[in-house]
Amino acid sequence: MAAFGGTPPAGGEEEPDGVRSALSGLTTRGRSFLAAGIAAAVCAYVLGQQDLLRVGLLLAVLPLACVGVLYRTRHRVAGTRWLGPARVPVGSEARVHLRIDNVSRLPTGLLMLQDRVPYVLGPRPRFVLDRIEPSGRREVSYRVRAELRGHYPLGPLQLRLSDPFGMCELTRGFSTRDTLTVVPRVEPLPPVRLAGEAAGYGDGRSRSLALAGEDDVIPRGYRHGDDLRRVHWRSTARYGELMVRREEQPQRAHCTVLLDTRATAHRGAGPDSGFEWAVSAAASAAIHLLERGYAVRLLTDTGGTVPGGDPASGSAGPALETADTAGMLLDALAVVGHSQGTGLAPAYDVLRTGGAGLLVAFFGELDEEQAALAARMRRRSGAAVAFVLDHPAWSQGGPAGAGQRTEERLRVLREAGWTALAVGPGVPLAHLWRQAGAGGSRPDNGPAAAAARTGVWS
Repeated sequence: MAAFGGTPPAGGEEEPDGVRSALSGLTTRGRSFLAAGIAAAVCAYVLGQQDLLRVGLLLAVLPLACVGVLYRTRHRVAGTRWLGPARVPVGSEARVHLRIDNVSRLPTGLLMLQDRVPYVLGPRPRFVLDRIEPSGRREVSYRVRAELRGHYPLGPLQLRLSDPFGMCELTRGFSTRDTLTVVPRVEPLPPVRLAGEAAGYGDGRSRSLALAGEDDVIPRGYRHGDDLRRVHWRSTARYGELMVRREEQPQRAHCTVLLDTRATAHRGAGPDSGFEWAVSAAASAAIHLLERGYAVRLLTDTGGTVPGGDPASGSAGPALETADTAGMLLDALAVVGHSQGTGLAPAYDVLRTGGAGLLVAFFGELDEEQAALAARMRRRSGAAVAFVLDHPAWSQGGPAGAGQRTEERLRVLREAGWTALAVGPGVPLAHLWRQAGAGGSRPDNGPAAAAARTGVWS
């Protein structure tokens, strides 16, 4: 929920150019009345007709009086917007709720409400609100839908005040904006064990640095703030200083999800492009592994990581860590775009200094040099799974594995110990994930893959 500038006066505060802006709010009807009044007054002066002069003055004064009344009216209204939800996947709808409160002692007139939204979310919503009584409120809502990832600003909210005769309209806006985050679509994945994965498979497990027994305990020196109930008195008597027992420290298996964002490695654009598939697949894999107990970080070819910090610590955080990390990963993937880099060296440097654990990579097109570099990333990883976009298949709409060049790159990765799979258009990630759990020695273009592409299983 966000408040739009507190409770700004919808009638507007008087400014040096306030009268000029009020006169610019004359409607077509108001301008017509003013022009007719001036013309009638001029004709009355030329012809010497007093009655026509009275009519001209009436026509000219009426719109000016409406401007003055509307400009001097001190209505105070407050606007509130909230999103439900504020983070939605691609192709899903979000509902935006607006509430207008009249916080003044006077009733408002007819209000026209308009909210600014990016054109990719649809047309600008407009509402007409009837008279709002003092301390009253009106609530309206509209829906937005986006087919592309990103952050979309909503607002500012604008109100149009109109007089009963329709002679003048004044626009007053609020300053606060909200942001709708459209994240990649997350596909549920089957709970398979990936080839080469270490025992324990992501379960949050504990590693005891020292047992709490009396004989085999490994104590450490007392530090300010330690609980006195952890004092180990036998060791204290032995060493002549306060010693405390070490506690069990929880350890989590960790995983790195590598996303290749190089512009030179991807072709095409739009929701059905291979790059968008890779972004959605990276989000699906990261969320799936988080739910299974992994400490997950996202790594791109530029060397940037989300979340930051030491990826190899493996320590378990508070209970909210998984939800917070998932939100951070999805927010980062919502705005990720093509990088201008030409190689995977920055990502390799990051993995070389802290790359132990499971590695899941989503590569674009690999040349011979980058394939060799990607193969060396496997050295410190307990298990490594690579999904390589088969660009000939994406370009021609054919099955995965159609390009001989892609097969050569897969062979290089497999010889280095990767579980490497070619990715063609239309194949669900869940099918590829299940195939990776079975070993994934070669791309599957048989009946199972065809059924996965069409969504029909026997």
